[in-house]
Amino acid sequence: MKRGPIRLLLLLALAGGCASGPPAPEEGPRLRSGPMRGYAELTEAAIWVQTTAPAEVRLRYWPVGREGAARVSDPAPATAASHRTALVVVSSLAPGTRYAYEVLLDSGPPLREPHWVFATQPLWQYRAAPPDFTVALGSCYWLDDPAVDRPGRKPAHSTAIFDRIAEKRPDLMLWLGDNVYYRETDFGSAAALRERNARGREEPRLQKLLASASHYAIWDDHDFGPNNAVWTYRRAPDAEEAFRLYWANPQYGAPGIRGIFGQFPWADVDFFLLDDRTYRTAETAADSAGRRMLGPDQLRWLKDALLASEAPFKIVAIGSQVLNRRARVDTLRLYPAEYRGLIDFLVANRVRGVVFVTGDKHHAELIRDTPPAFYTLYDFTSSPLTAEMWLDDGEEENPDRVDGTLVLDQPNFGLLRVTGPCKDRVLTMETWDATGALRWRHAVRAEDLIPPGEKPGEGRGHPGCRWLKS
Repeated sequence: MKRGPIRLLLLLALAGGCASGPPAPEEGPRLRSGPMRGYAELTEAAIWVQTTAPAEVRLRYWPVGREGAARVSDPAPATAASHRTALVVVSSLAPGTRYAYEVLLDSGPPLREPHWVFATQPLWQYRAAPPDFTVALGSCYWLDDPAVDRPGRKPAHSTAIFDRIAEKRPDLMLWLGDNVYYRETDFGSAAALRERNARGREEPRLQKLLASASHYAIWDDHDFGPNNAVWTYRRAPDAEEAFRLYWANPQYGAPGIRGIFGQFPWADVDFFLLDDRTYRTAETAADSAGRRMLGPDQLRWLKDALLASEAPFKIVAIGSQVLNRRARVDTLRLYPAEYRGLIDFLVANRVRGVVFVTGDKHHAELIRDTPPAFYTLYDFTSSPLTAEMWLDDGEEENPDRVDGTLVLDQPNFGLLRVTGPCKDRVLTMETWDATGALRWRHAVRAEDLIPPGEKPGEGRGHPGCRWLKS
């Protein structure tokens, strides 16, 4: 038997094996989503990222146009324990400055995009008029997952709405709850809660918006737990941990009070972010006086924070509506002790400039109500971003709704524009739909939101404006 051909085949096989070489090394960590701009202060800012594998994350950053002055941040770990999310906090920055940056993952090559820029807030106090700025509003972000979605559910609306928001170039965005929708497969697992957030965050059309504005968030039932979930939800601590991992607010709770509520200033406006789930009881409880949405400790914090604020506009963000007397669900009015206590407190203490911004309702509208011996309060609801739209029974005709502000035919987002000189600030509320069309606009001046009998110049003004002539 001739052995030449067999030996040749063996040699060729061995040669082929050698030619392939050793197995390729595993690919290093990459960005799964982000970067997302988090909170921004006068001299500090936060950038959030999520990676595909554990990594040390750093930023190399510099004032726009001055890359020669670049610095590198301290490392922030993206670990399995943090679901490979990392929050890089950069301090000792110059106020009112835009910084370009690149992301460094371990020792890999820098990651860089032209639109990756963050900014600090300007130092205007006692020096100039407060800057004009724009806030985007949105709630109810549903992303389809056919493997676990309920049969017969309508598909989500296009995520192109995030492009429309980014085109408005807001300075910051407030996410007003239902920022992600947990499914039945998620409710019993901390790992599943985190992964649901990750899947929503990595949506490609969201990335530019994440990088182009500072983002702040509150939650509602669907990013807390099941529909209409209350404080007894067994995975509430896991949901809170997931929320903290995926958002970059400057504050979560207060000393001795847990929750995801907090406060932050932007220019001369104060924002109050409320937690309507950690302490919430069922709104159907027969003992209406005992129902709670915010809880006594959070309400005490809110009242004291409002009293301490000298801002001309005090924007109170909450997942559920506040003023809607026609709503049969998801409104603070169904918690009469807390609702009445808050409104009576505002009136008794003559708190100026309060405006509520809310989500949840799957339509947009502006509700107004004027308590006795007080100014008109507004409740601006912005919803939905991509979820279904509907109007609850009994709300078709609402005498408290500002005419022309109901948007029920298109997904939408809101804008708050704060403009004008120091002592005549104007808050303009707008709803834009997913096609990029302006649906309505309503403006109020700071002097419209003061109690009767007070003159615009009387009482406390923002301390940063006191020495200015206009």
